[in-house]
Amino acid sequence: MSFNLVILERQDAIGKITLNRPERLNALCRPLLQELRGALEALAEDRSVRAVVLTGEGRGFCAGQDLSEPALHEGAGIDEEVALSLDRYYHPVLLAIADMEKPVIAQVQGVAAGAGCNLALACDIVVAGESATFLQAFTRIGLVPDCGGSWILPRLVGSARAKALMLLAEEVPASEAERIGLIYRCLPDGELAAGAQALAQRLAQGPTKAYGLIKQALKESGAEGYGAQLDLERDLQKQAAASGDFREGITAFAAKRPPRFSGS
Repeated sequence: MSFNLVILERQDAIGKITLNRPERLNALCRPLLQELRGALEALAEDRSVRAVVLTGEGRGFCAGQDLSEPALHEGAGIDEEVALSLDRYYHPVLLAIADMEKPVIAQVQGVAAGAGCNLALACDIVVAGESATFLQAFTRIGLVPDCGGSWILPRLVGSARAKALMLLAEEVPASEAERIGLIYRCLPDGELAAGAQALAQRLAQGPTKAYGLIKQALKESGAEGYGAQLDLERDLQKQAAASGDFREGITAFAAKRPPRFSGS
């Protein structure tokens, strides 16, 4: 697959995807979402890649859906086209992030609004520059949060704060987003890229199989009762214990040295 609206890079064990519509603050459209899905699937299949960074080109991470996209003003009606976009273009991207066994880091600069905000929050770890803002913009145009926002926000910040963020559509500065648990870390703007890269390098050297199993456990925890989650943890732990990384971990512990994980 060729890429124009996203930039796909690989360096050592790190894959990087950059949304590439800077003149539109990387607003999302169907062709971009198709390319983003292709890039995510390519990195998921690449066994040499063990961590992924998702960011945006220019001064913004992602301004959300491009409301001027012609597809939303043609065809059976805008309501049908909005639903079609979610089903056919957005949801496969979000599920590709959730299902990827490798950790995905969102590197957020500038605005992350609407679907762009929830795209960032769908990643496993979110780091943001101090000038970044997060905005559940949906009610500003008479819509409801989508792209998983109504699922993930209460789990990140609690029901009361999530409801306020969705209803009031107020911008949340990155420092406040870190304070309330919406994101992992707020960094000085000048240190954002290096900080995200260092985090990716750390994860790329870790037990990749265990990371994927952790993602699976967390994804299923919302639907499971306590006993069922204990059973799931048992089953996932069995898989982790069969990995080469676990064998290296206990060998390194016994030898009193740092582990050298291979991702196997």
